[in-house]
Amino acid sequence: MFTGIVEGTGRVVDLQAIEGGTRIRVDAGTLSDEVQLGDSIAHNGCCLTVSGIENTVLSYDLLEETLRATNLGNLKEGSIVNLERSLAMGDRIGGHFVTGHIDGKASITLWEQEESGDYTLEIEVPLGGERYIVPKGCIAIDGISLTVGKVEGNRFNVWIIPHTREVTALSERQAGDAVNIEFDMLAKYTEKLLSSSK
Repeated sequence: MFTGIVEGTGRVVDLQAIEGGTRIRVDAGTLSDEVQLGDSIAHNGCCLTVSGIENTVLSYDLLEETLRATNLGNLKEGSIVNLERSLAMGDRIGGHFVTGHIDGKASITLWEQEESGDYTLEIEVPLGGERYIVPKGCIAIDGISLTVGKVEGNRFNVWIIPHTREVTALSERQAGDAVNIEFDMLAKYTEKLLSSSK
């Protein structure tokens, strides 16, 4: 379980083909402190299990399904990823509950700075995903807990302060890029409960 409050970024060291998938190695810097084999760390919001540790470089084995269903399949050497270690009991929850189970990829349709200095990020989700998005609701984009702004069809926007852009992988994003989306779990459970009661 995560909160969507990105702790920092890591840089992809390399990717190696392995049987059934890809091994990815990420330099996590000081975020690697106290990490142990088997720990869960979210990369762009996707929960991965640490399979190797070499100084500050952490290794993960990704299945083909993970590469297909998330933007981790677009990573290359030198790519920056958002990192968040799993939530510990007693930690503050500054964002919202995020599972690290990506619902799918979405596309950036607009990413620009406003006169105020803040940024607006517009996202288009696959058709059907809009039913989980409401104004002022929670959503995780590449693992970042954000508040939904305007919703129009299967597009919505969020406002990004300069600090968030600077300290996350959003600094590398541009229109047309794919981002990982995790919808609010409360919306998904509510839909399931309502459909099963009919």
